Amino acid sequence: MKSQLFLIVLAILAGAVLPVQAGLNVQLGKSVHQPIFAAFASFLIGTIGLLIYLFILKFDFSSIGESKNVSPWVWTAGILGAFYVAAVIVLAPRLGVALTFVLVVAGQMAVSVIVDHYGLLGLPVKQINWQRMCGIALLIAGVLLIRKY
Repeated sequence: MKSQLFLIVLAILAGAVLPVQAGLNVQLGKSVHQPIFAAFASFLIGTIGLLIYLFILKFDFSSIGESKNVSPWVWTAGILGAFYVAAVIVLAPRLGVALTFVLVVAGQMAVSVIVDHYGLLGLPVKQINWQRMCGIALLIAGVLLIRKY
């Protein structure tokens, strides 16, 4: 139970930093008059931070050769991440942070339910049920309320 609570708190914290990251990236993009540079800088600094963390963990870099066995599609994850960060930087000042992220969450939930239902990407199957559909309906209601007010 303690480890699950830690994971829940970690997930909430991960979600909580996204609007802050968006705001900081928007400021950087405005300062250089190019939002895509802010996305690039975000990934560059993030990459340096992760590399330092790998050194702290004493990661065995010789195991990187094993990555040649993964499907080429796996490598598109980096492009998807770059698209996400760049899109948020462009959308947040136009839609507002709250609407941007409620739409992002709605998109995440819709695709997540499909991935779960079919067990795509090698993940366990979790069937769509009426409770999950109610959750999606509540998210859509949330989008409409935030958009209106």
